[in-house]
Amino acid sequence: MCEQTNAAGAEPEIRAPRDWVAILANYREPSTLRSSFELVVTAGPFILLWILAWLSLDVSYWLTAAIAMVNAAFLVRLFAIQHDCGHGSFFKNRTVSDWLGRVIGVLTLTPYDVWRRSHAMHHSSSGNLGRRGMGDIHTLTVAEYSALTPRSRFKYRVYRSPFVLFGLGPAYTFFLENRLPFGFMANAKFWLYAMTTNAAIFVGLALILVFGGWMPILLIFLPTTILAATVGVWLFYVQHQFETTHWDTEEDWQLHDAALFGSSHYVLPPVLQWSVANIGIHHVHHLNSRIPFYRLPEVLRDHKDLADRNCMTIRQSIASIRLHLWDEKSRRLLSFSQAKPLLHSAG
Repeated sequence: MCEQTNAAGAEPEIRAPRDWVAILANYREPSTLRSSFELVVTAGPFILLWILAWLSLDVSYWLTAAIAMVNAAFLVRLFAIQHDCGHGSFFKNRTVSDWLGRVIGVLTLTPYDVWRRSHAMHHSSSGNLGRRGMGDIHTLTVAEYSALTPRSRFKYRVYRSPFVLFGLGPAYTFFLENRLPFGFMANAKFWLYAMTTNAAIFVGLALILVFGGWMPILLIFLPTTILAATVGVWLFYVQHQFETTHWDTEEDWQLHDAALFGSSHYVLPPVLQWSVANIGIHHVHHLNSRIPFYRLPEVLRDHKDLADRNCMTIRQSIASIRLHLWDEKSRRLLSFSQAKPLLHSAG
């Protein structure tokens, strides 16, 4: 995809980030028919695989767990639909989108209204060093890390380790952190949103327990949810954590610069791209979050400059795990070892 030509076969035209606003507005309109189709081909298999996994409990627990893990792909795609609902880009009717998002939020263990607000804050502050902390992977600059005590450095290293970010992190986020409206604790309506979702989750699990016992929860619900959560956290990580990402101080930060230069284009095989609902085309999504996920490839086909921007392969994404500190001088995300000479000079 990153080597394709545009529709006219001409050389790409290099545009400033702000220039894309008017261009991408042409792709905003969702199709009710297409959105309904995407919902059916995602929710339908998810339900069928849940039923199949339940029936397989009488055959083999290993088979049940295997089916549950396959079903994680459809749960990830449901989260992507919930994500588009939050941006108002799935159905033209905002009320329909919001209620669909709330229903899916029970399946994804994510209170929709709380998440929608925090995710909007992420979009409005991504790449801003002065507004870190809401909906992002905690990232320090080299200078900030240098000023830490040894104990605080150790804590940051533990936090940035793959074991915490992609091992403990997903389970903590979706099973525990999402149960409370962190960041909005003083607002009663967000408590209502969170507690209503929690109650629906509890009722669902209670019904599973009554009719099937603990095995469906242990061998279907948990494997599906944990694997989907891990994939979700991984995707969120690689969307903004890469060597040439973009961070600026408050006074220098520009929304469209951060969107275009600070978001990756994660190039995946077609099957994986389908299962994550094109969320890898993240730089386009940040430039205009109202574009439905199924229209994002259309943007790349029409605009080679965007198709070639910030490309990241699976191999490159795995290598990005070692990057931890933002160097404001070189404007690169560095590993601890790469930052070591800078830390010594600072000390």
